[in-house]
Amino acid sequence: MSMQTLTPSAVTTTPGLERVDRSALAHIPGDEGWPLVGRTLNVLADPLGEVQRMAQRFGPIYRSRILGETNITLLGPEANELQYMDQTKLFSSTHGWESILGLLFPHGLMLLDFDEHRLHRRALSVAFKSEPMKAYLAQLDFGIAARVAQWRKTPGELLFYPAMKQLTLDLAATSFLGTDIGPEVDEVTRAFIDMVAASVAVIRKPLPGTQMARGVAGRKRIVAYFSEQIPIRRARGGGDLFSQLCQATHENGALLSTQDVVDHMSFLVMAAHDTLTSSLTSFVYYLAANPQWQDKLREEVMSLGLAPGEPLPFDKLNAMSLTEMAFKEAMRLKPPVPSMPRRAMREFSFRGYTIPAGTLTGINVLYTHHMPELWPNPETFDPLRFTDEAQRARHRFAYVPFGGGAHMCLGLHFAYMQAKCFALHLLRNITVSIKPGYVPGWQMWPIPKPKDGLRITLTPYLNKNSAS
Repeated sequence: MSMQTLTPSAVTTTPGLERVDRSALAHIPGDEGWPLVGRTLNVLADPLGEVQRMAQRFGPIYRSRILGETNITLLGPEANELQYMDQTKLFSSTHGWESILGLLFPHGLMLLDFDEHRLHRRALSVAFKSEPMKAYLAQLDFGIAARVAQWRKTPGELLFYPAMKQLTLDLAATSFLGTDIGPEVDEVTRAFIDMVAASVAVIRKPLPGTQMARGVAGRKRIVAYFSEQIPIRRARGGGDLFSQLCQATHENGALLSTQDVVDHMSFLVMAAHDTLTSSLTSFVYYLAANPQWQDKLREEVMSLGLAPGEPLPFDKLNAMSLTEMAFKEAMRLKPPVPSMPRRAMREFSFRGYTIPAGTLTGINVLYTHHMPELWPNPETFDPLRFTDEAQRARHRFAYVPFGGGAHMCLGLHFAYMQAKCFALHLLRNITVSIKPGYVPGWQMWPIPKPKDGLRITLTPYLNKNSAS
């Protein structure tokens, strides 16, 4: 099946975008689970197992109920293509994410639709061009080198996820916010943590004492901080992402509004911090669990010919192709955003079923990344799945950790750059390993993380080029 799954005759315009009554979805096979909570607890406990079991029972389109609303899941690369390419502007990201992120990260780039999304994406893209990226790399390199040097001096077992979370927060504070964020850094960090935790809280209203209330309070703190800083950054300038956005303009030359900058910064910091923490943690886990691949990546790092302690030059990033393939494979196994919701703007058909306007729909990246017909032995870590030849042989929407189409992640290249910089400093200084038989459990939704923090053993790598 291809994009022809959605045909002109299958689409009818309806006024407004009211949520569909759940009775209008009864013809679609599925299981909505328990009263009130639906299947939310199943998804939180085992996202991949849940969708695999539902797919086995009902097929590649099924009805479920999560976080208080009946929704329709569309599975497989054809569904991914349908949603991401969206040439007929059928799927609303704004109305898809509103129940999850609307109170916490409103008007972030991922939550915008169509022409509004295009205009803001174009304005924000200046912050991810070559010169700003070089400035970010310099900040990343300095921060990563210093932290890896600390780890090298204190070998032994490390709870890696919290250590990586602290590192990515510190890196975000410098490359995103600038080195002079000041004493507010801890308060700003706490606010972001509360906001992310609230995004999947079972209680969706900010009632006193709830996680959602803490998240909404965190949002207010973030808005206050950024609003105070914007005029300062506009007057002073700077190479960090925040300062770049403060200078960004629309096509008519007008600066982004204060509210626009606040909304985009709060979303970008959250997305970059949490998704990169997750992806780099899984990346290190798979290198520790597969020492033969760790050795191959170390060989690539050493082949760059950098002197001990020399920073990673921007023009050397493309030479780390095997590192990029290994990072991609880690994100295949543990995609940083396992599912992507949308809301249907108009009635459409998929796999022979009519889905009415106003329906909450979604694709499942985690499921696609583990389909054995696309990925033989899907649980095996194998970076060679991402050679040019292997990628050409697969459906182009079989691998979508960064989304696709108009909503392809704007920070895609930033993520690869940070992963390569981290790999360079880690592998020329440290060997990572795990104890025999150790298999950590993972909380896979909303963003993957090891339940026990991930116990990694760090051993200094002894080599003439090992000093970073």
